[in-house]
Amino acid sequence: MKVRFFLNGISASIDVEGGERLSFLLRDRFHLKGTKCGCLQGRCGACSVIWNGAVTASCLIPAFRLSGSKVITIEGFAKTNNYKDIKAGFAEAQVNMCGYCDGAKILTAESILVKNKEFTREEILSAFTGIRCTCTNPGALVDGVFAAAKMRKGRFNEPKRR
Repeated sequence: MKVRFFLNGISASIDVEGGERLSFLLRDRFHLKGTKCGCLQGRCGACSVIWNGAVTASCLIPAFRLSGSKVITIEGFAKTNNYKDIKAGFAEAQVNMCGYCDGAKILTAESILVKNKEFTREEILSAFTGIRCTCTNPGALVDGVFAAAKMRKGRFNEPKRR
């Protein structure tokens, strides 16, 4: 079956088998290795992508459900200024980046920053509960999201140069 969808803002079309999952399509067919295949049950967060505006475990998305959808991977998001804000905020808060769950942390932070203008520590902690990695320090993640929000706010409030 052929599915058409948007991958990192670009129209994509691919023939898929009935049992294929998005996580494997991204890695094996589109060569986007930032999406990791961890538990394959949607529990660890390593395969997180933004699917139709929400952070989602790509291992749970059957290929046939992609038709007409929008998928953003860490590789696509890394090309944005919003990514730079989060990376800088995480660096300031000394968030551990192990290389395995980095995409999940960054995309989850983006989902928090996009949904809410104001958020609490508890809301941030709740958003990150889907990421299970030994490198994760919840306190640093909270501080990192607050730092990224401050940087983003500063960037949007900068006077425009002529």
